[in-house]
Amino acid sequence: MIPGRFDYHQPESLAAAVTLLSELGDDARVIAGGHSLIPMMKLRLAMPEHLIDLKAIGDLKHITVADGVVSIGAMTTQAELIGSAALADAAPIVKETALQIADPQIRYQGTIGGNVANGDPGNDMPALMQCLDASFTLSGPNGQREVRAREFYEAAYFTTRDDLEILTRVTFAAHGGGYAYEKQKRKIGDYATAAAAVLLSKGADGACSSASIAMTNLADTPIYCEEASSAMIGAGIDATSIETAVKSCLECIEPVDDNRGPAEFKKHAAGMVLKRAIDSAWSRA
Repeated sequence: MIPGRFDYHQPESLAAAVTLLSELGDDARVIAGGHSLIPMMKLRLAMPEHLIDLKAIGDLKHITVADGVVSIGAMTTQAELIGSAALADAAPIVKETALQIADPQIRYQGTIGGNVANGDPGNDMPALMQCLDASFTLSGPNGQREVRAREFYEAAYFTTRDDLEILTRVTFAAHGGGYAYEKQKRKIGDYATAAAAVLLSKGADGACSSASIAMTNLADTPIYCEEASSAMIGAGIDATSIETAVKSCLECIEPVDDNRGPAEFKKHAAGMVLKRAIDSAWSRA
């Protein structure tokens, strides 16, 4: 289908974009890569009268690593995440996740900001950002504020971002320990039936010194599994501790029947990808 009529705007600064969004209000939508919004417009599920394209705002495209903190501009593409040597050293799980998003064509256009901002539970980056305990910078007419990824998502396509705010940056601490992002999907380029992001660190005694687990597309928001993460700390990672973590995670998720399968199948898939992710992350720790 063809989208409805709209006016196109391409501001060259963040301040101009925020002002434009404030002036146009509910009739406007911000567009980053467009892979979520444009299909909805073609189906007439979204019919904005104005599109505000952020691609000309150079300040929104960057990857920096300084003093153990990673900062990524919202308009940085998945391909740029994959190609950054500094990011691969500081947080290799980001590259591993980005390589599993859609296909190369989409990764050259799709942005990290667009992936995390619209609240689609099928997107891969939201759960990863919860696993990394990332923060999102939101800019609006009242200035900037920071929101933790673990507090950002409220329901499918609903977040704490105000309609007049623009997500501009993602920040998180570098992670040099074990990592893995495992994803089960029907075909290449598809959304996950189930996916798991895992970060583990190993102490001098050989036990797990830190752990973080989050799940993708198994509820109407990404799921950070706090109980499972905490339970693994101080333990050796073996079949028993993995089963305990999987059981805790399966109690947190709420999959539903859809064209990717019944809820029970999704729970089974979730358990399998989580086991693989923990095994892989621990082998890298």
